[in-house]
Amino acid sequence: MSTAKGARARARIEVTAAIKDAARRQLAAEGAAKLSLRAVARELGMVSSALYRYFPSRDDLLTALIIDAYDSLGEAAEQADAAASDAAPVARWTAVCEAVRGWALAHPHEYALIYGSPVPGYSAPQTTVRAAARVGLVLIGIVRDAHQGPGLAGLSLPAELRPEAERMVADFAPDLPPEAATALVAAWAQLFGLVGFELFGQFHRVVEDREPFFRHAATGLAHGVGLR
Repeated sequence: MSTAKGARARARIEVTAAIKDAARRQLAAEGAAKLSLRAVARELGMVSSALYRYFPSRDDLLTALIIDAYDSLGEAAEQADAAASDAAPVARWTAVCEAVRGWALAHPHEYALIYGSPVPGYSAPQTTVRAAARVGLVLIGIVRDAHQGPGLAGLSLPAELRPEAERMVADFAPDLPPEAATALVAAWAQLFGLVGFELFGQFHRVVEDREPFFRHAATGLAHGVGLR
Protein backbone atom coordinates (compact mmCIF):
# COMPACT_ATOMS: atom_id res chain seq x y z
CA MET A 1 0.00 0.00 0.00
CA SER A 2 1.34 3.41 -0.96
CA THR A 3 1.91 6.12 1.65
CA ALA A 4 -0.98 8.16 0.24
CA LYS A 5 -3.37 5.20 0.30
CA GLY A 6 -2.30 4.35 3.83
CA ALA A 7 -2.95 7.90 4.98
CA ARG A 8 -6.39 7.89 3.35
CA ALA A 9 -7.24 4.56 5.00
CA ARG A 10 -6.20 5.88 8.42
CA ALA A 11 -8.17 9.07 7.87
CA ARG A 12 -11.26 7.07 6.94
CA ILE A 13 -10.93 4.95 10.08
CA GLU A 14 -10.60 8.08 12.23
CA VAL A 15 -13.58 9.82 10.64
CA THR A 16 -15.71 6.67 10.89
CA ALA A 17 -14.87 6.41 14.59
CA ALA A 18 -15.72 10.09 15.12
CA ILE A 19 -19.08 9.63 13.38
CA LYS A 20 -19.94 6.65 15.55
CA ASP A 21 -18.88 8.46 18.72
CA ALA A 22 -21.11 11.41 17.81
CA ALA A 23 -23.97 9.03 17.04
CA ARG A 24 -23.56 7.38 20.46
CA ARG A 25 -23.80 10.78 22.11
CA GLN A 26 -26.99 11.39 20.17
CA LEU A 27 -28.33 8.00 21.30
CA ALA A 28 -27.71 9.01 24.91
CA ALA A 29 -29.41 12.37 24.46
CA GLU A 30 -32.29 11.53 22.12
CA GLY A 31 -32.62 7.75 21.82
CA ALA A 32 -32.15 5.53 18.80
CA ALA A 33 -35.47 6.45 17.21
CA LYS A 34 -34.29 10.06 16.77
CA LEU A 35 -30.84 9.27 15.42
CA SER A 36 -30.21 11.67 12.54
CA LEU A 37 -27.33 11.72 10.08
CA ARG A 38 -27.82 15.44 9.60
CA ALA A 39 -27.53 16.06 13.34
CA VAL A 40 -24.38 13.93 13.53
CA ALA A 41 -22.91 15.84 10.59
CA ARG A 42 -23.70 19.18 12.25
CA GLU A 43 -21.98 18.12 15.48
CA LEU A 44 -18.85 17.14 13.56
CA GLY A 45 -18.89 20.23 11.34
CA MET A 46 -19.39 18.11 8.24
CA VAL A 47 -21.80 18.59 5.38
CA SER A 48 -24.36 15.79 5.14
CA SER A 49 -23.12 14.72 1.72
CA ALA A 50 -19.67 14.04 3.17
CA LEU A 51 -21.07 11.89 5.96
CA TYR A 52 -23.11 9.86 3.46
CA ARG A 53 -19.83 8.65 1.95
CA TYR A 54 -19.22 6.80 5.22
CA PHE A 55 -22.78 5.77 6.06
CA PRO A 56 -25.23 5.99 3.15
CA SER A 57 -28.28 5.91 5.44
CA ARG A 58 -29.38 6.10 9.05
CA ASP A 59 -29.91 2.34 9.00
CA ASP A 60 -26.31 1.74 7.94
CA LEU A 61 -25.11 3.82 10.89
CA LEU A 62 -27.50 2.05 13.27
CA THR A 63 -26.25 -1.31 12.05
CA ALA A 64 -22.64 -0.30 12.68
CA LEU A 65 -23.52 0.86 16.21
CA ILE A 66 -25.46 -2.33 16.91
CA ILE A 67 -22.61 -4.56 15.76
CA ASP A 68 -20.13 -2.55 17.83
CA ALA A 69 -22.35 -2.88 20.91
CA TYR A 70 -22.85 -6.62 20.49
CA ASP A 71 -19.12 -7.11 19.92
CA SER A 72 -18.20 -5.07 22.98
CA LEU A 73 -20.65 -7.02 25.14
CA GLY A 74 -19.49 -10.31 23.66
CA GLU A 75 -15.86 -9.44 24.34
CA ALA A 76 -16.70 -8.68 27.98
CA ALA A 77 -18.40 -12.08 28.33
CA GLU A 78 -15.55 -13.93 26.63
CA GLN A 79 -12.92 -12.24 28.79
CA ALA A 80 -14.86 -13.08 31.96
CA ASP A 81 -15.11 -16.73 30.91
CA ALA A 82 -11.41 -16.88 30.07
CA ALA A 83 -10.51 -15.41 33.47
CA ALA A 84 -12.67 -18.06 35.20
CA SER A 85 -11.65 -20.94 32.93
CA ASP A 86 -10.21 -22.99 35.81
CA ALA A 87 -13.26 -22.49 38.03
CA ALA A 88 -16.21 -24.82 38.50
CA PRO A 89 -18.98 -24.57 35.87
CA VAL A 90 -21.34 -22.59 38.11
CA ALA A 91 -18.59 -20.07 38.90
CA ARG A 92 -17.78 -19.67 35.19
CA TRP A 93 -21.46 -19.14 34.42
CA THR A 94 -21.99 -16.53 37.13
CA ALA A 95 -18.78 -14.73 36.13
CA VAL A 96 -20.10 -14.35 32.59
CA CYS A 97 -23.52 -13.23 33.81
CA GLU A 98 -21.94 -10.62 36.08
CA ALA A 99 -19.82 -9.40 33.16
CA VAL A 100 -22.98 -8.94 31.08
CA ARG A 101 -24.58 -6.95 33.89
CA GLY A 102 -21.44 -4.88 34.43
CA TRP A 103 -21.20 -4.02 30.74
CA ALA A 104 -24.86 -3.02 30.63
CA LEU A 105 -24.56 -0.74 33.64
CA ALA A 106 -21.48 0.89 32.11
CA HIS A 107 -23.09 1.24 28.64
CA PRO A 108 -26.81 1.78 29.29
CA HIS A 109 -27.61 3.51 26.00
CA GLU A 110 -25.82 0.91 23.92
CA TYR A 111 -27.57 -1.84 25.89
CA ALA A 112 -30.90 -0.13 25.19
CA LEU A 113 -30.01 -0.04 21.50
CA ILE A 114 -29.58 -3.82 21.30
CA TYR A 115 -32.01 -5.03 23.98
CA GLY A 116 -34.48 -2.18 24.37
CA SER A 117 -37.50 -1.24 22.27
CA PRO A 118 -37.14 -1.84 18.52
CA VAL A 119 -36.24 1.23 16.50
CA PRO A 120 -39.25 2.22 14.35
CA GLY A 121 -38.65 1.55 10.69
CA TYR A 122 -35.41 -0.36 11.25
CA SER A 123 -34.88 -4.05 10.60
CA ALA A 124 -31.52 -5.50 11.65
CA PRO A 125 -29.72 -7.21 8.75
CA GLN A 126 -28.13 -10.64 8.81
CA THR A 127 -24.73 -9.02 9.37
CA THR A 128 -25.63 -8.42 13.03
CA VAL A 129 -26.18 -12.09 13.82
CA ARG A 130 -22.55 -13.12 14.40
CA ALA A 131 -21.95 -10.37 16.93
CA ALA A 132 -25.33 -10.90 18.60
CA ALA A 133 -24.53 -14.58 19.16
CA ARG A 134 -21.30 -14.07 21.10
CA VAL A 135 -22.74 -14.09 24.64
CA GLY A 136 -24.96 -17.06 23.85
CA LEU A 137 -22.02 -19.01 22.45
CA VAL A 138 -20.05 -18.40 25.65
CA LEU A 139 -22.91 -19.78 27.74
CA ILE A 140 -23.32 -22.75 25.40
CA GLY A 141 -19.60 -23.45 25.71
CA ILE A 142 -19.80 -23.54 29.51
CA VAL A 143 -22.70 -26.00 29.42
CA ARG A 144 -20.98 -28.11 26.75
CA ASP A 145 -17.81 -28.34 28.85
CA ALA A 146 -19.87 -29.40 31.85
CA HIS A 147 -21.78 -31.98 29.80
CA GLN A 148 -18.52 -33.48 28.55
CA GLY A 149 -16.96 -33.34 32.04
CA PRO A 150 -18.88 -33.73 35.29
CA GLY A 151 -22.22 -34.00 33.49
CA LEU A 152 -25.48 -32.08 33.74
CA ALA A 153 -28.06 -32.62 36.43
CA GLY A 154 -31.79 -32.25 36.86
CA LEU A 155 -32.93 -31.60 33.28
CA SER A 156 -36.25 -32.75 31.88
CA LEU A 157 -38.27 -32.04 28.74
CA PRO A 158 -42.00 -32.35 27.98
CA ALA A 159 -42.68 -34.66 25.06
CA GLU A 160 -44.44 -31.94 23.06
CA LEU A 161 -41.32 -29.75 23.22
CA ARG A 162 -38.85 -32.41 22.04
CA PRO A 163 -39.10 -31.67 18.27
CA GLU A 164 -38.41 -27.99 18.92
CA ALA A 165 -35.57 -28.86 21.29
CA GLU A 166 -34.00 -31.16 18.71
CA ARG A 167 -34.19 -28.35 16.14
CA MET A 168 -32.39 -26.06 18.60
CA VAL A 169 -29.64 -28.63 19.07
CA ALA A 170 -29.19 -28.93 15.31
CA ASP A 171 -29.21 -25.16 14.81
CA PHE A 172 -26.89 -23.88 17.53
CA ALA A 173 -26.08 -26.40 20.26
CA PRO A 174 -24.53 -29.55 18.74
CA ASP A 175 -23.23 -32.12 21.19
CA LEU A 176 -25.77 -31.06 23.83
CA PRO A 177 -28.87 -33.00 24.87
CA PRO A 178 -32.20 -31.45 23.82
CA GLU A 179 -33.05 -30.83 27.48
CA ALA A 180 -30.01 -28.58 27.80
CA ALA A 181 -30.80 -26.60 24.65
CA THR A 182 -34.23 -25.50 25.84
CA ALA A 183 -32.91 -24.74 29.31
CA LEU A 184 -30.16 -22.59 27.78
CA VAL A 185 -32.60 -20.54 25.71
CA ALA A 186 -34.77 -19.95 28.77
CA ALA A 187 -31.76 -18.97 30.89
CA TRP A 188 -30.42 -16.64 28.16
CA ALA A 189 -33.77 -14.85 28.03
CA GLN A 190 -33.98 -14.64 31.82
CA LEU A 191 -30.43 -13.27 32.07
CA PHE A 192 -31.23 -10.34 29.80
CA GLY A 193 -34.59 -9.92 31.49
CA LEU A 194 -32.86 -9.50 34.85
CA VAL A 195 -30.40 -7.00 33.40
CA GLY A 196 -33.12 -5.11 31.57
CA PHE A 197 -35.35 -4.89 34.65
CA GLU A 198 -32.51 -3.34 36.61
CA LEU A 199 -31.35 -1.03 33.86
CA PHE A 200 -34.78 0.23 32.85
CA GLY A 201 -36.04 0.83 36.39
CA GLN A 202 -38.47 -2.05 36.97
CA PHE A 203 -36.64 -3.03 40.18
CA HIS A 204 -37.19 0.43 41.73
CA ARG A 205 -38.45 0.00 45.29
CA VAL A 206 -38.52 -3.77 44.73
CA VAL A 207 -34.85 -4.83 44.76
CA GLU A 208 -32.49 -2.45 46.51
CA ASP A 209 -29.36 -4.55 47.12
CA ARG A 210 -29.06 -5.54 43.51
CA GLU A 211 -25.61 -7.03 43.15
CA PRO A 212 -26.11 -9.98 45.55
CA PHE A 213 -29.65 -10.40 44.23
CA PHE A 214 -28.32 -10.68 40.69
CA ARG A 215 -25.58 -13.11 41.72
CA HIS A 216 -28.15 -15.31 43.46
CA ALA A 217 -30.44 -15.22 40.43
CA ALA A 218 -27.56 -16.00 38.04
CA THR A 219 -26.61 -18.97 40.20
CA GLY A 220 -30.21 -20.16 39.95
CA LEU A 221 -29.99 -19.93 36.17
CA ALA A 222 -26.81 -22.02 36.28
CA HIS A 223 -28.62 -24.73 38.21
CA GLY A 224 -31.51 -24.45 35.77
CA VAL A 225 -29.28 -25.45 32.84
CA GLY A 226 -27.95 -28.41 34.79
CA LEU A 227 -24.64 -27.07 36.07
CA ARG A 228 -23.49 -28.71 39.26
